[in-house]
Amino acid sequence: MLVPPVKLPDETELAAQAKAVPMLGYALALARWAAPHRVVDEFGDLVEADRAPAARLLGLAPAEGEVSEEDEIEALRAWSLACDLDLVELGTTEAGEHVAVPGPDLEPAEEGDPETVLELWLTAAGIVRELAVEADSLPEESEEEEAEQAADGDEDDEDGLNELEEAREAAAELLDEALQVLYETTAFAEPGNETVPLGVLAALLVVPEGEEPSEELLGDITDVMVALDPMLADLAELGLLEYRPIDPELFDEEEGEEPAVVGEAPLDEEESARFGLVRLTPLGQYGVRQWLLEDGYDAPLVGDLAQGDAAELLRAVCESVNVLPEEELVVWLAGREPVPAARELLAAARGTDAYAPMRRVLAVEALRLLGADAEPAAREVLDDPELGGATRAWLSAIGAADVPVPERQMALWTVVDTFAAQLLGSGGDTELRELIADLPVRDDPAAWFAEVWRVDHPYTADVLEAIGELHPDRVTAKEARKAAFKARSKQS
Repeated sequence: MLVPPVKLPDETELAAQAKAVPMLGYALALARWAAPHRVVDEFGDLVEADRAPAARLLGLAPAEGEVSEEDEIEALRAWSLACDLDLVELGTTEAGEHVAVPGPDLEPAEEGDPETVLELWLTAAGIVRELAVEADSLPEESEEEEAEQAADGDEDDEDGLNELEEAREAAAELLDEALQVLYETTAFAEPGNETVPLGVLAALLVVPEGEEPSEELLGDITDVMVALDPMLADLAELGLLEYRPIDPELFDEEEGEEPAVVGEAPLDEEESARFGLVRLTPLGQYGVRQWLLEDGYDAPLVGDLAQGDAAELLRAVCESVNVLPEEELVVWLAGREPVPAARELLAAARGTDAYAPMRRVLAVEALRLLGADAEPAAREVLDDPELGGATRAWLSAIGAADVPVPERQMALWTVVDTFAAQLLGSGGDTELRELIADLPVRDDPAAWFAEVWRVDHPYTADVLEAIGELHPDRVTAKEARKAAFKARSKQS
């Protein structure tokens, strides 16, 4: 199971972001406040007398004056989180008092130890995720329905529990799918464009790929949005998301009006935002990635393959099925001098093995990333039979002067090598069709293919077969297939 690679800040920066999350900060503050010990009730909760001071300590209530019940409840939530994270530990004194004392993780967490802080944050995020699912799956029942269930007895209780469990599983599945879609969407988003309208997220979960939403699906999209809204808001409290919730007025049914349905009419940016906006934060990417890894997904980080020398980099990128090649090149090139880096990559690109065409394409892509500073290294291999054609094309593309035109044999070999790289690395036929459309074969296909099938390249026959299969012109396709047969006979 694969998800795309993502870029994450280092653990020190992620830990700093985690410590800045208010709810985690509250839990740390209350754990320190518990030193050397603090009396609690039999359930481990703060006693009545400590609730208002706790709210004031956290800045939830003014230093003087009455503390509201809502502020005390918020303080109790933070205390509960501190207990769940073992930032405070519960025990009993010899006199039988229930007390809480700071736990062993408090001090390293306060000092910002990345491993400790991230482990605490991830545990907290998991707790909030579970609570969000539980809250979403609770049925909304009237007093009459509750009275009827109480009268009906144990059988209805069992049915109710089964329904509750099914609802919980459905809510958990929906949230997990939504988080994975956000993770994948964020991985491919341009910096600054990671925010996703909630309606778009819901549509990605509901509408089959390649289909337009039907009227029925539009209603399903709205239902999914309404279900996700409170769960995403809960996760935003832990810094996993930045979330603008649905404007409740959108779904208030006025007399004689239908409730809003997403997608029924085009919306401007501001109107669309009223339906909810969600962005997975870097901390959220970290958390979702950990959950994906636990579920058995291959969830690499950008730069995982860029740790060795040029040969190791190119081999790893070519052999991986889950990689963003340009991103790995960018990481590898960072901090390296352009000319030595280009020389190392070009040297590693040589060869006639199965992945060699892909390595050469990657090496030229690295030249593009390095820019004109890499020109000296490219000029050193102009006469290399494997690299000369591609480096001459790159030099011409950047406007370099005095670039010699490649000999015919070198030019044809480079064409075959370029096609071979697409055959090896392309996920579809689009790039191949674009290359085929640019082939200089219109005037005399037979003559051109007569030259190509003689090219001494391991992939000549494969390339000609692909051209024969995909070329839109029947005559040209036929000549390509005939040439492929001759190339295959020549190899055997």
